[in-house]
Amino acid sequence: MQENARRVAPRLWDTDWLQLRPLARLLREKAAAHLRPGGVMVDLGCGAMPYAQMMRDIGWNYQGADIDTDAVAKGKLPIDADGHVPWPDHGADAVLSVQVLEHVADLDAYCAEIRRLLAPGGLVLLSTHGSWFYHPHPEDHRRWTRTGLKLDLETRGIMVEEMHSICGPLATTTMIRLTAFAFVIKRIPLVGKPIAGLLSIVMNLRGVIEDAATPPVMRDDNACIYLVRARVAA
Repeated sequence: MQENARRVAPRLWDTDWLQLRPLARLLREKAAAHLRPGGVMVDLGCGAMPYAQMMRDIGWNYQGADIDTDAVAKGKLPIDADGHVPWPDHGADAVLSVQVLEHVADLDAYCAEIRRLLAPGGLVLLSTHGSWFYHPHPEDHRRWTRTGLKLDLETRGIMVEEMHSICGPLATTTMIRLTAFAFVIKRIPLVGKPIAGLLSIVMNLRGVIEDAATPPVMRDDNACIYLVRARVAA
């Protein structure tokens, strides 16, 4: 529960505050503005379901889906070995996919399941990495440019209507250094975590300044995270 709260409301002393804060804000804004309250949202690759309460507060019937062997016991829909979710064809009004796509081995199967799940006119909210560390959960396969992500989605029938870039190259390199330093510093007995927290505050504030100083064209095309609002092709 602590980790879920941190993802939705990160603290300035968290190493990934600079990523998670705008990501949570944009997810909330886009869900509230473009989704019909009372509809069904399937979170495809939900993990610990950090955005479940956010979407339910907006008024959505949120359904998490994941590859956990004990998914049902955790209140999730199980995703089988073929990437299929036990939910009716076109029975969802929205599909949420937050930091999942880089971990997907078969993009064709994943995007096909999005298309199968969505009702006509249904919405996709999807985020993934442009630049970041290798992080297998349980696998990690790719990173994208803005144009590459749009191409990979649209050639699979998911038409991008809007794309937001979170953290440009200057801020991203600061976060990468911060994450690496904090990983080492936290191992110091007693004082490691407080020192890492202070370093995070300084580096996060530096990242805010760097991002503000980065020209939009550079930030937009070289993001740490891309958030996409999309629809399934007719």
